[in-house]
Amino acid sequence: MINAGDTAWVLMSSALVMLMTPGLAFFYGGMVRRKNILGVLMQCFIVLCVLSLQWVLFGYSLSFAPGKGFWGGFSWFALNGVGLEPYTDYAATIPHQAFMIFQAMFAIITPALIIGAFAERMKFSAFLIFTVLWATFVYNPLCHWVWGMGGFLRNLGALDFAGGTVVHINAGIAAIVTAIIIGRRKNLDHHLPAPHNLPFVVLGTALLWFGWFGFNAGSALAANGLAVNAFVVTNTAAAAAGLSWALIEWLRNGKATLFGTVSGAVAGLVAITPAAGFVGVVPAIIIGLLVSVFCFIAVTIIKPKLGYDDALDAFGVHCVGGIWGALATGLFASKAINPAGADGLFFGNPKQFLVQLITVLVTIVYTAVTTFVIYKLVDLFIGIRVSEKDEVIGLDLTQHHERAYTVLE
Repeated sequence: MINAGDTAWVLMSSALVMLMTPGLAFFYGGMVRRKNILGVLMQCFIVLCVLSLQWVLFGYSLSFAPGKGFWGGFSWFALNGVGLEPYTDYAATIPHQAFMIFQAMFAIITPALIIGAFAERMKFSAFLIFTVLWATFVYNPLCHWVWGMGGFLRNLGALDFAGGTVVHINAGIAAIVTAIIIGRRKNLDHHLPAPHNLPFVVLGTALLWFGWFGFNAGSALAANGLAVNAFVVTNTAAAAAGLSWALIEWLRNGKATLFGTVSGAVAGLVAITPAAGFVGVVPAIIIGLLVSVFCFIAVTIIKPKLGYDDALDAFGVHCVGGIWGALATGLFASKAINPAGADGLFFGNPKQFLVQLITVLVTIVYTAVTTFVIYKLVDLFIGIRVSEKDEVIGLDLTQHHERAYTVLE
């Protein structure tokens, strides 16, 4: 039977997750140069528009319609059969369409995360085509494998409470692939651009943190104790990670920075996502403290040494943090927290860690290969990177004929 409280919580959570995409726009927009902020804002907002339509027409069906194949198929095309009654395979106490729209917000923000890798370099037309193809051939199948009825990773026993694999590793791998293929920004070796508007970055982080409670606690799909646990550990891991990054900078460089602290908080939110419904407070603190170590190394040591231009560290934070979170779920998961889950390695079940590792590897390989193919196809037909002249002028003017800031003389 439909429960009014559960339905209200899932709808509210859907709204919270929706807000994360505009939050991401400010988070990323503050990091780029001022001539490109509208380009980033536009990319995030157009994803919200385009993928909302893709999802209700066929994305939801491909992801969640029952089936044991590559994806769920088209039996729920245009929400055919997706009504206001519960669909007990996914959520027994809320209308089917409430579950559908909640999942829509995940499908929207995932490709938006990739923007951070190729920021300031991609044509708007190419971005639109790339995003729709990527959502259809990467996000939808992987979502079905991990969360859909009949998905082979779900049947294997993979634990991903709110998207560590489906969202963060998936987007992070796509980010590093696109960053490498599209190439470095012009003149990057001579001048490494700093965030042009750090208050926007902080505002975006605050909106992300706020929305993440819907992201994780909403994934309980009910207003119950599991949602409370997910809410508590989400906040705890983010706080631990933000503090951890600040301490690392303080010890290494003599000063803690605001930019580093908010980066750590986002990394903590990423890492706790797959584990939020399976771990308690102490594991959440450990997950948060360690994710900043791993992501800090990826961003400040590995990236400069390898020379790739992941402009806004989509790979360094989301993929690295997501991998740690998925594996940590295999270490710290406990059926005492969620009887529907499984125990992890530290609770006597080493098999779960192996399942998590397999899930991570499948995600990395499939996403990397498919993203590469999609990128090359789009580049072949219309070209992906803007001209050198357009890059120098900035995407705001060359792609949208708008300017974010005006100077009054």
